[in-house]
Amino acid sequence: MKNKVHVVKYRWWWMALTTLLLVPGIIAMIYSAVTYSNHAPLKVGIDYTGGTILQYGLEQKLDNSDVTKTRESLESIGVENPYIQILNVNNTQQENTKSNINSIISIRTKFIDEHSTEAEQITQQLEKTYTNPELISVSSVGPTMGKELFKNSLIAVTLAFLGIVAYLSFRFRFDYALAAILGVFHDVIFVVGIFSILGLVYNVQIDGLFITAILTVIGFSVHDTIVVFDRIRENLRYYSKKMSFGEIVDASVNQTLTRSINTSLTTLITLLALYFWGGVTTRDFVLCMILGIAIGTYSSIFFCSMLVDFWNDKRTA
Repeated sequence: MKNKVHVVKYRWWWMALTTLLLVPGIIAMIYSAVTYSNHAPLKVGIDYTGGTILQYGLEQKLDNSDVTKTRESLESIGVENPYIQILNVNNTQQENTKSNINSIISIRTKFIDEHSTEAEQITQQLEKTYTNPELISVSSVGPTMGKELFKNSLIAVTLAFLGIVAYLSFRFRFDYALAAILGVFHDVIFVVGIFSILGLVYNVQIDGLFITAILTVIGFSVHDTIVVFDRIRENLRYYSKKMSFGEIVDASVNQTLTRSINTSLTTLITLLALYFWGGVTTRDFVLCMILGIAIGTYSSIFFCSMLVDFWNDKRTA
């Protein structure tokens, strides 16, 4: 068998690259857990903390310098610690919706009761700062509901992991199953770490869609890894007497490499189209999917298969 990519030969390089990919995110998560008041490794959004988000459409184009101006304006009327985002509407979206809105200003604050006049006060204050702001969306989640959603999200992720562990333990040998589970942890830590960095640098917050994306990434990661492991197990039956285990791993990875790359590329092309031309409300969800699928393809080839090879060397040493 001729191998295009010598994976096992450079396994220490792949492990070094894996470390470089994970360490920045882990540092960001530790820093976030220490500095955030709720000690979460990520900046959590309204879905989990409770609060109200008001979105206003504006005809003028805004930039990040307007965030400070808006925050100072709202704090002057007693709005405590408002979280403000500026979302610019691209030309394609504007043409499709026939709208004159060029920017959207999103304001997140504490939970506003439907009988409260605070939302009206915020609108009046924005009218003093901008020309004809139009309230286009109001969404609220109570603190109790936020905690319940967070608990349910953790349960969903935990059940997904337990189900995968049970399936892989039944389907493969223990070392294969453990490598696949570590591959899932590898992918989740990478994605969560990137979003932790984005939260610190760009105030990106996670919501219920983020958990949905993480669960999808987990499924994709395991699926890709199982394909590689199936080929390793199949080749062991026919070549175990002719080739070393490392050579079989190399051959198996090369046999599945084109399939893995093609599957990931076709998915990524669709996701990139959604990211650049889709709505702003799903952009973080799509970004999570893009990162997860990219790292899932990498881990199934260069991380999980290397772990199996390492453990085989230890067992036969």
